[in-house]
Amino acid sequence: MSLVVLTSASGSPGVTTTALGLTLTWHRPCLLVEADPTGGSAVAAGYLRGSVLPPEAMIELALAQQDGRQLLDALAQFTLELPGSDKRLVPGTRSHEQARSLVGLWEPLAAALRSLAETGQDVVVDAGRLGLFGSPEPLIEAADLALLVIRTDLVALSAARSWAETLRERFERAGAASSLGVLLVGEGEPFGAREVSRVLSLPVVATVAWDTENAAVLSHGSRPPRPGSWQRLAGRPGWEDSPLLRSIRAAASAITGTIRAATARLDSAHGGRR
Repeated sequence: MSLVVLTSASGSPGVTTTALGLTLTWHRPCLLVEADPTGGSAVAAGYLRGSVLPPEAMIELALAQQDGRQLLDALAQFTLELPGSDKRLVPGTRSHEQARSLVGLWEPLAAALRSLAETGQDVVVDAGRLGLFGSPEPLIEAADLALLVIRTDLVALSAARSWAETLRERFERAGAASSLGVLLVGEGEPFGAREVSRVLSLPVVATVAWDTENAAVLSHGSRPPRPGSWQRLAGRPGWEDSPLLRSIRAAASAITGTIRAATARLDSAHGGRR
């Protein structure tokens, strides 16, 4: 597996928080790419609490592409380490006005990111909201698994329905229908996975708990909440055992399982040759 892309139809359902959580809990070395064209590195400002000045990574990558340089070399040069892990970050643009400069970058960047699988490294992409100027659609369409991240209320489902249809048609035309799914944030508030799947005509691949207190650790760099008395008595660390982290680890397992199953079907269809 190589490339997992998260995107949303509207609002702020938790794409960045989920993408960061998946990256930090991923079972292999993993690169998080902030490809949201709205500008500003939410991870640097939030999770890293502004402790580092992020490089102009996306602009540098676009310049490398224009100059005919290897994108993989540029990626290695302009990524940041996420503290306490073997995970790395490619920060997003500093301004939405830079989106125009990135339009020609997305397709070659998709190829470069996919090739990282050969080095034992996977990639999670925060693609931001669909429909914006400069949206990284080539990254979405090149994904081993593209996930439409949504809440489960009626407003979110209404906004996601037309985009789900558009994406489904695109992936089906490309013969990649199994590479598209939904990730739910807050299942059962009020609708469940089965209802959402029926409305959007897409499989729900994974769910993430609606856990605002613990999500703030990832989204805003807040201190992890202190473990409750029952957690201390059971010898279970509060943050690592939070509903959010448990659900993100389960989501990572579901994502990798979905990609492996799709790869196995593709190998079988080609007689074991890809």
